[in-house]
Amino acid sequence: MATAKKTTTKKTKTTEVAETPTEIIKTTEVVAEQTTKEVETPILAKAGKRSAKALKEVEAKVAKEERKESQAEEAEKPHVPVVATRTRLERRAKGFRKSAEHIEANKLYSLDEALKLAKVTSHVKFDATVELHVNLNVDPKYADQNIRDNLQLPAGTGKNVRVAVLTEDAAGAIKAGADLAGTDELLAKLESGTIDFDILISTPALMAKLGKYARILGPRGLMPNPKSGTVTVDVNRAIAESKAGKVEYRVDSTGIVHLGVGKVSFTQKQLLDNTLAVLASIKSNKPGSVKSNYIKAVHLSTSMGPSVAVELSSVN
Repeated sequence: MATAKKTTTKKTKTTEVAETPTEIIKTTEVVAEQTTKEVETPILAKAGKRSAKALKEVEAKVAKEERKESQAEEAEKPHVPVVATRTRLERRAKGFRKSAEHIEANKLYSLDEALKLAKVTSHVKFDATVELHVNLNVDPKYADQNIRDNLQLPAGTGKNVRVAVLTEDAAGAIKAGADLAGTDELLAKLESGTIDFDILISTPALMAKLGKYARILGPRGLMPNPKSGTVTVDVNRAIAESKAGKVEYRVDSTGIVHLGVGKVSFTQKQLLDNTLAVLASIKSNKPGSVKSNYIKAVHLSTSMGPSVAVELSSVN
């Protein structure tokens, strides 16, 4: 009986192996995959130093060596000369380049000479605006250095300014020279997003009605403001000043004032008078916290034209 039992046991073991050939194949595949992974990803750290930190350090070292090898290979390649890129002036339009020939590089011109050059270097077919750019030694983040003012240009702006007035006396505003006046009609235009005016004047009593349109008017610089004289009870006077050439300027986030001082068609004297008036206004608004070097640089240009650097001694 004992012998029979042993024989039975052997047969059973043989049967179990024979009945599961699929498991043998799967086991072989798993072993093969593990072997492949071991070949592809060799052990980078020594025994006892297989922590995550140690493995990262070794991987970084291997990557560094690979980079050195690739750099060495790049150094062995023949040097290809790099074609020099064109200068900013060379990338400009033909008309701009021709105008720029009248201006010497790195030269400072007197204010009178700069205005003459601004008229000469205008190459566009329309009556271009002469622009004044004044770089100030101020930080607009501080309230006392946020330079802002308005003034009447002696020779005007040369623009046909369209004035809209939010007032109950629409007939009186139209008679005074306004292009658009009233309440319901003007508010309806704002509601539809139609902005067909350059200056908006309002009486203090109706300013509350413009609150919902601040996001439309604010970015365009059209929101009435008491400091600029566009919120007033004397509507007729505000209209007359706006039509005559009243302008407003404000320093930007980089400390520069940009303002048009006339047209190319203006005479030399008209441009000079307007420019001096703007400079005088900027100087009068000098903050008390700025002791010296208030004006850092002054440039003149025209619409789409080259810039002319102005000598500071001629504007101080």
